[in-house]
Amino acid sequence: MNRHSTRDSGQSQDRQSMILMGRELRKSWPVPGGRLEVLKGLDISLTAGETLAIIGPSGSGKSTLLSILGTLDRPTSGELIIGQTKTASLSDHELARWRGRSLGIVFQQFHLMPSLTAAENVALPLEIAGDGEAWEKAIEALNEVGLKERSKHLPRELSGGECQRVAIARALVTRPQLLLADEPSGSLDPHTGEQIASLIFDLAAKHHMAMILVTHNMDLARRCARVLRMHDGRLVES
Repeated sequence: MNRHSTRDSGQSQDRQSMILMGRELRKSWPVPGGRLEVLKGLDISLTAGETLAIIGPSGSGKSTLLSILGTLDRPTSGELIIGQTKTASLSDHELARWRGRSLGIVFQQFHLMPSLTAAENVALPLEIAGDGEAWEKAIEALNEVGLKERSKHLPRELSGGECQRVAIARALVTRPQLLLADEPSGSLDPHTGEQIASLIFDLAAKHHMAMILVTHNMDLARRCARVLRMHDGRLVES
């Protein structure tokens, strides 16, 4: 094989292992007298199984970026590719269905349905996707986070740490290739937060998921393979 063939093969492998690619991502909103530009031509990439922490002060655009990477919001301009999917090509309805199958998202405030049990909350994304084994997979996911025995409890009957474990199980039940976590331990006491952080990292490694973690906690950020800092609407090496 000649040098060019070797290089082309390597580039092909890089493309195949790429889970996320964002190019020239911009996000702005109209404000009196002009526009507020939060993301300013930001580039980001992530490969299969890689863990990346994004840090930065409050108001720097971290959560805005995570909402765009999680397809909960669309960029003003730029290109976002996750897996083999160009997200701009999907309608809002198509994007919502694709997101439910392809991404796992863990929020700081859990966002559980208060009227559903732990198992029902975890099974919800599978049921929306029409998975006939939603209940069995939900119980398996709860078992992975140590809450199988609490499957019939409502969120109000669970502690904060247990609610976050349910949220993690819900994010992982579809076995996504990409997990996004926004300050997942931020609303918990330090001991419980450390347990939740360890659980997320252990499960991401177990299922070979790529993960992007937004956090203010530098100890937590350093557990990722890479750390990037939001600065002036872009990501820079930290």
